Amino acid sequence: MRNPLSKTVCELEPSGIRRFFDAAGTMENVLSLGVGEPDFDTPWHIREEGIYSLEKGRTFYTSNAGLAELKEEISRYLKRRFSLSYAPDEVLVTVGGSEAIDIAFRAMLDPGDEVIIPEPCFVSYLPCVKMAGGVPVRLALEEKDRFTLTKEKLLSAITEKTKIVVLPFPNNPTGAVMTAGELQIIADIIKEKDLFVLSDEIYSELTYQGDHVSIASLPGMAERTIVINGFSKSYAMTGWRLGYAAGPGAIIAQMIKVHQYVIMCAPTTSQYAAIEALKYGDEDVAKMRESYNERRRFLVKELNTMGIPCFEPMGAFYVFPNISRFGMTSEEFATELLKKEQVAVVPGTAFGECGEGFLRISYAYAIEDLKIALDKIKKFIDTIP
Repeated sequence: MRNPLSKTVCELEPSGIRRFFDAAGTMENVLSLGVGEPDFDTPWHIREEGIYSLEKGRTFYTSNAGLAELKEEISRYLKRRFSLSYAPDEVLVTVGGSEAIDIAFRAMLDPGDEVIIPEPCFVSYLPCVKMAGGVPVRLALEEKDRFTLTKEKLLSAITEKTKIVVLPFPNNPTGAVMTAGELQIIADIIKEKDLFVLSDEIYSELTYQGDHVSIASLPGMAERTIVINGFSKSYAMTGWRLGYAAGPGAIIAQMIKVHQYVIMCAPTTSQYAAIEALKYGDEDVAKMRESYNERRRFLVKELNTMGIPCFEPMGAFYVFPNISRFGMTSEEFATELLKKEQVAVVPGTAFGECGEGFLRISYAYAIEDLKIALDKIKKFIDTIP
């Protein structure tokens, strides 16, 4: 019998995050600081709108690209918050930001096209590039540069086959952000080398030192950029599975073609709830951001105090402390911490090889839980010779 499986898929590594937490799930009384999911409930007025849509019998397919009203609201939101100008037909509503990433690569890549992926980063970029027939080029970012993409780093990775550069900022797992000035340097290279950008801005509402800046807002970059965003992180809507892409109409049209064959449309109930979120959810976002900021400052201070150096993140809801001084790999440290103290964190290597020596700790958890976890981490490191 011939092999029924795809060689490309078989060669993909399983998610390092899920592999680790599947193991943690077999243990009792584990305090998890690893999953990137808000601990807030979806705001009630957003849930209520979803419920109302069901009561009204709105259980039909929408158009492939999404409800017209939602696309119009997304366009208004992007203009209001990030100075991005998109017509509704330059917006595609997707099943989470992850689907938008996947179909952007599938719509833009031909076999052999190279995609520069700065790491540490979200785990989906590399496998999605491979499944689209592209060639991922991994680019290691460094703590000394605040885990930002520098001119020198980018130029070192560009070849004649480079087509797309992924910009994963605010960053998962490091919490790094890039300023307007830093993005302008990258934009100048993108234009000079005739490249495109996939800008993953799912954490755009979670920045703690000024508003997020999108590279698509810089001169000459809107026509070269696909902006990925969604509702999971900002509005605590992870289970609603709703995201979107915004970009040049020619690219969005081809993404819609892929989307209509593999998805049809995003969940209708979620789309109606998302309209409510965009119209009336600014105050909810602000309250959640304030809470995350309090947790962020607390966690960074306490980790540094106990002797675990921690770069100060300015976005998302993760810290990326350096544990290299303990003489253990990231995998070993996380595994032993789980076994001995029942605290689950993610090894930095789940986000790329350059994550060795680091851990990802999420602060999308209550302060009380963070305090308990920190006490356990302190107890654990005190046992290391």
